Amino acid sequence: MNFKEDVLVFSEELRDAIQKNKPIVALESTIISHGMPYPQNVETALDVEELIRDNGAVPATIAIINGEIKIGLTEDEIEFLGQSNKVEKVSRRDLPYVISAKKHGATTVAGTMICASMADIKVFATGGIGGVHRGAQKTMDISADLEELAKTNVAVVCAGVKSILDLGLTLEYLETNGVPVIGHNTDILPAFYTRTSPFKVDYRLDSPEEIANFIDTKQKIGLSGGVVVANPIPEKDAMDETYISSIIDNAVKEAEENNILGKEATPFILDKIKTLTEGKSLKANIGLVKHNAVIGAKIAANCKHGYKN
Repeated sequence: MNFKEDVLVFSEELRDAIQKNKPIVALESTIISHGMPYPQNVETALDVEELIRDNGAVPATIAIINGEIKIGLTEDEIEFLGQSNKVEKVSRRDLPYVISAKKHGATTVAGTMICASMADIKVFATGGIGGVHRGAQKTMDISADLEELAKTNVAVVCAGVKSILDLGLTLEYLETNGVPVIGHNTDILPAFYTRTSPFKVDYRLDSPEEIANFIDTKQKIGLSGGVVVANPIPEKDAMDETYISSIIDNAVKEAEENNILGKEATPFILDKIKTLTEGKSLKANIGLVKHNAVIGAKIAANCKHGYKN
């Protein structure tokens, strides 16, 4: 039994995609188990998979079920992740424990990148990446997503950096680690709920074909590490920058006052934002995730090295 067969469990759809060398797009599962309420989480996950199929690629939602790394999930498995309260949030440090203890785990951006790389999947679509948290100068709270982007060869299509974070410090961290930030049809870094921020991207590329060529070129010349493809939320789903910034500030302050730190902070803050915006942030989140899936599928379909059989 080879390494992949021993560690990874591919769905029937993914085995067929690999055999036929079809483009594949990885999807995280934390957004299902920890990122959205039921039933919107399951509905969104299934809609996103269908959008990827409609745009010329095959979806590979990744999770750990009973200690097995699943590359591609059944509808029943997605439903389970959406309803169960026994699903761990899994990043790099958590993988050995959840697998060895035969537990259930939903992969974060970092966890999904690792598993996608194991499966030779080069394009991953998600909502937004983690980054340097506000006040990190004191707390040293920096998302493992950034370190994974520094060393794992997966392109991450996202709506920019989650706006609850320190965008400027996050960009500095990425620059230090040689991670390029590409703006899809934008010179400005999008900030998850909003299309703009005070910061610029490294390079603007206006088509999935150009971005795929960039990814292929990076791979050809042997540069390790990921690529951030910052894809702005659609205008119809975007929120006003001043309005959402004020709400985020209040949510972050409440998390600090309640000493909610580490991996518990983001779900708490996002839930508080959803409450304070009367559900508008959830609508925005769903809209941007779907848009990223479409662009991710188009990029994967144009990558010459999107999947190595």
